[in-house]
Amino acid sequence: MSKHLFFLLTVFSFLSFTYSQQKIEDDLQSALINAKKGVYWALANLQGKKTKFEKSLISDDKLISKVKVSKELNGVKIESTGYYQTIELTVVLYRSSDSLIKDGYIKKGELDDFSDEN
Repeated sequence: MSKHLFFLLTVFSFLSFTYSQQKIEDDLQSALINAKKGVYWALANLQGKKTKFEKSLISDDKLISKVKVSKELNGVKIESTGYYQTIELTVVLYRSSDSLIKDGYIKKGELDDFSDEN
């Protein structure tokens, strides 16, 4: 009898643990998707900006992402923090000027035009 009870408790614990891990995985995935939205927004809005700028992305009255963009030597640094419920996940992306030009995000020489006065 006690062996059966132990077995059932073990199975229940394992199933509960597996469910908890899957819930965390799903929540992390949602936060990552929101961080990616910030990255895509930053890449689409590189032209005509200051050396550094920040933006909060809000959807349905909820903060989904905070984005920080800064000009770096020969490229840009994009830091996007995605939010989902109580999870905060930050993605940092470095892109060279050459790759930004190649992918069509900026035109040649545009990063040189960034300034703190804009």
